[in-house]
Amino acid sequence: MKRFSQWSPVTYRMAVEKNIALRRLQDALAGIAFALEKQAEPLPCLIYAHNSLIRRTLGQVDMRLQDNKAVSLGLAAPCVNGVLIRPGETFSFWKLVGRCTAKRGFLPGMVLKNGVPGESVGGGMCQFSNLLHWMALHSDLTVAERHHHDDYDLFPDFGRQVPFGVGTSILYNYLDYRLRNDTEDTYQILVHSDGQYLRGELRCTRLPGHVWHVSCEEEFFSLENGRWYRNNRVFRRKVDRVTGNTLEKTLLQQPHARVLYDEQYIDPAKRMDV
Repeated sequence: MKRFSQWSPVTYRMAVEKNIALRRLQDALAGIAFALEKQAEPLPCLIYAHNSLIRRTLGQVDMRLQDNKAVSLGLAAPCVNGVLIRPGETFSFWKLVGRCTAKRGFLPGMVLKNGVPGESVGGGMCQFSNLLHWMALHSDLTVAERHHHDDYDLFPDFGRQVPFGVGTSILYNYLDYRLRNDTEDTYQILVHSDGQYLRGELRCTRLPGHVWHVSCEEEFFSLENGRWYRNNRVFRRKVDRVTGNTLEKTLLQQPHARVLYDEQYIDPAKRMDV
């Protein structure tokens, strides 16, 4: 039986607006201290930096959507740049960026709906939250909210820099990306777009006595009942900054994702028939 939101575009929009209103009410009642203050001057200690290539070869995705994404990311970056996350505060992507509308200059970009690529105004913001999440994994910040689509491997690898399975999925405003600062130090996010890369830094008032490393292990593609699936395990290690000893090792994700692109793009060295 179809859900109400699947009956028609009108019912879908009604369901979306209901979820948006509900999230606003929940936030108002929750009493969360959101990180809203910004500071142009960088905090002294660099925790992690990462550059995310904006235009990538993604199967058959229209490059027009990639160009549009570059515009939208350029509009969103200043909304986040410089934000301070003080002890006890929560960073919310959508609280800072707001709704991505055509009136604000956002353009149609690629989105994923029920495992199928489509397009919508402001599409492509997942790349922004992906960048934030990757930096956060290398810090002591707590991931308070994260959504993902690890059930699908949407695009063949093209200069992949981060392990498969650490991506995020966001949708205004009820699928948010949030970080909570449970430490005694203030953190700061610096981010900007130069048109080619979305460039980010996570900074802090002091360096902790350890660092975090995220790695991928046991990566392979399996053929199961005529369909290809991507498999891997993503681990996070806490390492003493002085001795280099591993203090703890945690399994973050163990994706088993259906491949949605042509099998010719699957690395032959990683194929495994089941």
